[in-house]
Amino acid sequence: MLDVAVIDDPAAAEVCMDPMRARLLAELAEPGSATMLAGRVGLARQKVNYHLRELERHGLIELVEERKKGNVTERVLRATALSYVISPTVLGAVQPDPARSPDRLSARWLLALGARLVRDVGTLIESATKTRKPLATFGLDANVRFASAAERAAFAEELTTTIAALVSRYHDEHAPGGRDHRVVLAIHPSLKTGDTKPDPKEA
Repeated sequence: MLDVAVIDDPAAAEVCMDPMRARLLAELAEPGSATMLAGRVGLARQKVNYHLRELERHGLIELVEERKKGNVTERVLRATALSYVISPTVLGAVQPDPARSPDRLSARWLLALGARLVRDVGTLIESATKTRKPLATFGLDANVRFASAAERAAFAEELTTTIAALVSRYHDEHAPGGRDHRVVLAIHPSLKTGDTKPDPKEA
């Protein structure tokens, strides 16, 4: 089972957006059968089976084993990942595109960058999985508390200068066998635990 999987098929995205199917996916972090799940989610086994067939058809769950119980074969299933991210590619022509209006101070542009990151890394993971090759990535996540807006602006400026110097030092346009890499940096107010919106004062 994967920690996280990217859904790039519109039909699969539609299937998992159903609240009951999303609940079944969560329940199937551990293997289970339709009978077991029916008791947990409060649905008839036949209805649970219908939802499971749809999830399995789109590769969101997989068969773990089949158990014989008298004349009945019980199918034990498991989610293919602990969590899922829907790629912007499912939106087709209306997916976010940071190239439309690049503005490093725009929160919506930052959102478009994040969407592109999900799309590109999801595509790379799929390709690496098919070819059974390792995928070289690096991530950094940190928190910093600024004393003032001026300090935050100074930090952003220094960060920009430092990254520009690093890119200039290591970028080799004509390196034989070299491969391009994308660097994405983001700064945004932190959400408090349990919040879904930032503090208006911080925003």
